[in-house]
Amino acid sequence: MVSRNTDLLLDTLQGRLATAPAVLVRVAETQGSVPRKAGTWMAVFADAIVGTIGGGHLEYEAIAKARTLLEKGDAPHDAEPLRMALGPSLGQCCGGVVQLRFERVEAGEAAALRLDAPRLTPVALFGGGHVGHALAQVLAPLPFALTWIDSRDGVFPDSLPPRVACEHSEPVQDAVPGLAPRSRVLVMSFSHAEDLDVLAACLKRQRERADLPYIGLIGSKTKWATFRHRLEARGFTADELAHVTCPIGVPGITGKEPEVIAVAVAAQLLQTLDVA
Repeated sequence: MVSRNTDLLLDTLQGRLATAPAVLVRVAETQGSVPRKAGTWMAVFADAIVGTIGGGHLEYEAIAKARTLLEKGDAPHDAEPLRMALGPSLGQCCGGVVQLRFERVEAGEAAALRLDAPRLTPVALFGGGHVGHALAQVLAPLPFALTWIDSRDGVFPDSLPPRVACEHSEPVQDAVPGLAPRSRVLVMSFSHAEDLDVLAACLKRQRERADLPYIGLIGSKTKWATFRHRLEARGFTADELAHVTCPIGVPGITGKEPEVIAVAVAAQLLQTLDVA
């Protein structure tokens, strides 16, 4: 059994360590092209694996070594590192070098562990409609922390995915000044009037703080042409309006179903993670 949901890894590890020991495998150092960066980890139990260091033969060899250490009750808590070149001998053509560190962890020692948690990027989603609901689900396993905002009561589901915080704001644009810095903003409320007000508030904040790397508006090119005219009338310049993405989502995906739109938008958000 393998657990790979980054939001649940630590909880899963702590729960299993309450009753059984494990060997923690960490990527200590890397050179060249490798599957995962330094700090990545997995925990190997006798009957389970929590996390991943990238799969393939590298992970296979690491699991085998970890289970050997696990079988030795007197194995050191900090075993000798394992240096592995990802070349033909491993059947992996990455070409880099990975140094793995192995640490035996006894049952009950979870609280003492210091492990890397996923670095989450804030996303602000304005709108609790069908696409909003689909996006909340699609973003759940990805490295985002979602703030879901609407002016209406009763639009959010009773059960929320991990890392989702719901916020009621009336008027809805009043939530914009309080967004986390570096938020990626998605605007898809139930009305064009609300969309316009939220967009104007985002552009105003961007003018003052320049801390919203992505502002996306759901809709067609025709909708954006209308909004552009109205925002120009409110005093926003062409350079400021160029910061808005509309339509949203990676190009080439033509489906209009909420789930399809959500996947296309999530892919576009992932592309922004390379932007400083």
